[in-house]
Amino acid sequence: MTRHDPMLTRRAALMFAATAAALAPAPRVEAAPRSELIDGPWQRFGNGGDPDHAAWDAILSRHLRLGSDGVALFDYAGASLPEVTAYVTTLEAVDPTSLSRDAAFAYWANLYNAVTIQVVLENWPVSSILRIGGSLFSPGPWKDKRTTVAGVALSLDDIEHGILRPVWGDARVHYAVNCASIGCPNLKATSWRAAELSSALDAAARDYVNHPRGAQVSGGSLRVSSIYDWFQADFGGTDSGVISHLRQYAAPDLAAQLAGINRIAGDDYDWNINAA
Repeated sequence: MTRHDPMLTRRAALMFAATAAALAPAPRVEAAPRSELIDGPWQRFGNGGDPDHAAWDAILSRHLRLGSDGVALFDYAGASLPEVTAYVTTLEAVDPTSLSRDAAFAYWANLYNAVTIQVVLENWPVSSILRIGGSLFSPGPWKDKRTTVAGVALSLDDIEHGILRPVWGDARVHYAVNCASIGCPNLKATSWRAAELSSALDAAARDYVNHPRGAQVSGGSLRVSSIYDWFQADFGGTDSGVISHLRQYAAPDLAAQLAGINRIAGDDYDWNINAA
């Protein structure tokens, strides 16, 4: 009878478990947070312009790549965590209530995107952001307090669902923030800035709506990004509201395909990491 070394058996079991975990499908997100203003001075604005976003522009210029399929990919392996953290720290020192309304929107969007990159870099390599933090029923890092602004500790969910969505009430928020996933609207190649905010948001909306990740018609059936399901309330609250939003930004080919469609057949989202 063969005897097995218990230490070797345990080591093999741990290695098998780690391999299985790495290869297992990422957890699913079944529901999304509501838009609900959190406590803080987030509805106050001043006359200030954009804080210095040059460091973020430099990071993006070196590490963001546009794939042949139109999906923006980030070079996490080549990026510097201290450099991203330094940019986040400079934003944390800004008083957002001193900024104009557009500069404040740009500020929060840039902070959200930089903190998301920071989180991924702290855990690199990782196959999906859903594998970072969270719990079985709430996967991902979005509820973890990650940054402090105006003396208030904030999570990524606080920024998106507790400040950006309720304060601005603009569905284009969903094209401004990036969750480090293939299915998400592209991470903007330059920082968000007040002067070009509305036109840049419209451009981001058109880019996503007209990409198969955003909307795709096949055999007369419309499938959309799960963003339009999770946050349907921001897009009119019904299938027809979402379709009306899509038509607003659709290029001629997609607009023609959407003609006569009044319901959504299904939705999809790719949670794989957007790594170059």
